[in-house]
Amino acid sequence: MALLTTAEAPLPVGEVSRLIGGWIDRLGGIWVEGQITQLSRRPGAGVVFLTLRDPSHDISLSVTCYRQVFDAIADVVSEGARVVVRAKPEWYAPRGQLSLRATEIRPVGIGDLLVRLERLKRSLGAEGLFAADRKKPLPFLPQLIGLVCGRASAAERDVLENARRRWPAVRFEVRNTAVQGVNAVAQVVQAVEELDALPEVDVIVVARGGGSVEDLLPFSDEQLVRTVAACRTPVVSAIGHEPDSPLLDLVADVRASTPTDAAKRIVPDVGEELERVQALRDRALRSVRGLLDREERGLAHALARPVMRRPRRMVEERAAEVSALADRSRRVLRHQLDRADSELSHTLARVVALSPAATLERGYAVLQRPDGTVVRSPAEVTAAEELRARVAEGEFTVRVTE
Repeated sequence: MALLTTAEAPLPVGEVSRLIGGWIDRLGGIWVEGQITQLSRRPGAGVVFLTLRDPSHDISLSVTCYRQVFDAIADVVSEGARVVVRAKPEWYAPRGQLSLRATEIRPVGIGDLLVRLERLKRSLGAEGLFAADRKKPLPFLPQLIGLVCGRASAAERDVLENARRRWPAVRFEVRNTAVQGVNAVAQVVQAVEELDALPEVDVIVVARGGGSVEDLLPFSDEQLVRTVAACRTPVVSAIGHEPDSPLLDLVADVRASTPTDAAKRIVPDVGEELERVQALRDRALRSVRGLLDREERGLAHALARPVMRRPRRMVEERAAEVSALADRSRRVLRHQLDRADSELSHTLARVVALSPAATLERGYAVLQRPDGTVVRSPAEVTAAEELRARVAEGEFTVRVTE
């Protein structure tokens, strides 16, 4: 239960320290994993002092054990080694200090580390951190490259020299960090986050030379893997040699087999690019020349055609056809008119020959009654009847006498 205290009734420091010690005593014995960062074995002393650090976080605890406990693993454990400790938390009331009293220490073997790494790999893979669809492409020609590596290391030299040999104008923003040991994870994570926050950095390279499994463990740390997965900037992993495969290789956007290979991947080779440009120029020139030659041949072939040698020939031929058709039309029309004229003359002659006027001109006359009817028989008239006589030159009136 929580203690009831007030400003008027506070607890003494000693009482608080005693209570904290009581709470810690309830925890009992526990197993703790960490990395030994400090080891003190004083001659003649019966107690060994250790500092156990969490590789993924900046947290340490003091550990004490009897010499005989540490002597059991003294031949295989040194500073930097990973161990599993069976210990009981203790509270030293006079100084207000927490420590662990170890009763058993076990070194973490390579087999155990590989099993844990495989378990972590499956867990992170299930979250999708290694999925191919989340990989970001590298820029063709980065303006500024962030490099995380050890100070004055062979990896730094390989990346810088090979990249500048390929593209002399390339620029780097270098962050030197520890690449193994207890401080490696925190420093590499901080460097990656700083470079990712710089908007002018186009790609980040994390490089380290080869080493043992223990040396490369910081690059399989979960905190570093998640930091790289959250980066907005493409990350290239260049850790160790070809057989080495830390988890950083799986989460990075591009895996390089070596630092030298990373330099080849992040910048193009200026000589190769110039050759490629020259090859493209030659190809374009050949294409243009081929097109011009083909068009010239086509134009020459077109000019060789008769219609192009005598461009007015078609007009002249059509003019001759039009003239012939016009002459033919005139001949046909004239023939039609002549025939019609001949037929009209014959018809006129027949009309004239059959016309009553022609008969009248021969001395005949036509007798008509006043109503215009023609007298055809003497029996049709009566005495004293007046008739109208029509002759060739006109008409006159006659009277019937008998």
